[in-house]
Formats: sequence, C-alpha cells, structure tokens
Amino acid sequence: MVVVRWVPRALVGLFLCFGVLLTGCSSTESAGAGAGAVTGAPSAARSAVPSWAHGMGTVDATRLPAEARTTLALIDKGGPFPYARDGIVFGNFEGMLPRHQRGYYHEYTVKTPGAHDRGARRIVTGQGGEIYYTGDHYKSFRAVLR
Repeated sequence: MVVVRWVPRALVGLFLCFGVLLTGCSSTESAGAGAGAVTGAPSAARSAVPSWAHGMGTVDATRLPAEARTTLALIDKGGPFPYARDGIVFGNFEGMLPRHQRGYYHEYTVKTPGAHDRGARRIVTGQGGEIYYTGDHYKSFRAVLR
C-alpha cells in the first residue's frame, strides 16, 4: 500500500520536470522604436549573457533592424563605412555604458530610412568586444548578443 501512495507524486514530479524542459525559460522586453524584439537568448548556445551586458536589456543580433545588421557586417570587415564619422571615439558623456577610459568605445551610424542626416540609430563597440545598439540617439542602449 505504501508504494501506491508515492507513485502519483512521482508521476506528477516527472510531468512537471518534462514540462519545464519542453517550455524552457525566456524573457522579452521592448527594445524601443526600430530595435527589433529584445530577447534573453534564443538558443542554448547563447543562454549565458556576457558579464558586460548584465543589468541592461539585450537584443540578439539577428533581431536588429536590417540596417544595423549591415553596419555590423561592415564593422566585422573593417569598412569601408558610408559616413565620414563612422568609427570615431564615442565619449559616453551620457554615462549609459560602463565607464572606461576615453577611446575605449567607437560609434558607427546605422542608416535610418527616411532620415536626411545620420539619423538617431548607432552601434557602439568596446575594445573588449562589446557591442551596443541605440535606436534613440544614446537615450537607451541594448547589449547586442551574437
């Protein structure tokens, strides 16, 4: 009779564990205008958020606007860049990114459809491999996960 009492409990435990494995865990939040969906990690390979991105929103590189992905590809290649100011030092005067010495960060323009100037969108890179995206001209940033 004792065996019969623990069987239902064991089955419930197994079903709960199986359900958690099937559904997994993820979080989403709004990235702002034009930033694409913000995600924690779309795959197991990206489940760990890098230490430089802790405490801020993230966006997977594949979810960035097409123009931002084009800018990332140009950064990876080392250019050529379409805007004369691409690659200049980003001063981080707003203090939105972790503090580093001047020259640590560089910024690149992300083309904004319909804008007659450089627009508001930028990618900022750090010397440690960090990549940040802003769709609102430095008012907010998201860590870009690759």
